[in-house]
Amino acid sequence: MSEPNDSGFSFQDNRRIDPETFEVRESGAPAPEGGEANVDDTFAEIVDGIVVEVESESSDAKVAELTSDLQRVHAEYANYRKRVDRERETTRDQVVGATLAELLPILDDIGRAREHGDLDGAFKSVAEALEATVTRLGVERFGIPGDEFDPTIHEAISHQHSADVTGPTCVSVFQQGYRFKGRVLRPAIVAVADPE
Repeated sequence: MSEPNDSGFSFQDNRRIDPETFEVRESGAPAPEGGEANVDDTFAEIVDGIVVEVESESSDAKVAELTSDLQRVHAEYANYRKRVDRERETTRDQVVGATLAELLPILDDIGRAREHGDLDGAFKSVAEALEATVTRLGVERFGIPGDEFDPTIHEAISHQHSADVTGPTCVSVFQQGYRFKGRVLRPAIVAVADPE
């Protein structure tokens, strides 16, 4: 601490780094002449408290902003991931559906061989394995006599009137239809009867 001058005012430099040499001072080191004015400890605590509080409010606002940004980015990524998963599933279903559509003539041949009694021996086990695999993949057969005619899944190649039906009905099925996951791979070819 320096000697008081003639105005009764004393100065003390409490800075940790010497402004001239830029070296760290040890605590309790004597302050050089002409340092900062001695400030009351209570006032210093109040000033420090205000600075800390302002920094805290600023930090809280920054944390809230960054948290909001992070949540938004996380939501965008989650939506992107869901969309990619949906598109991947749709693409997979389209590829599987197109492949199964190519197998339909083989399934028709197996059905005709079964009707004529030619499905026996090793060919029978291969045919049953193929039909089981196609069914396991999700292919459904439709189109049996007695079904109500639906132009979205049936293709009519002949038309007649009958007293035995109460509405448009499939009376004969020339070729079964196939459906995969709600999408018609091939419509059933039928003969339709309307009531008289």
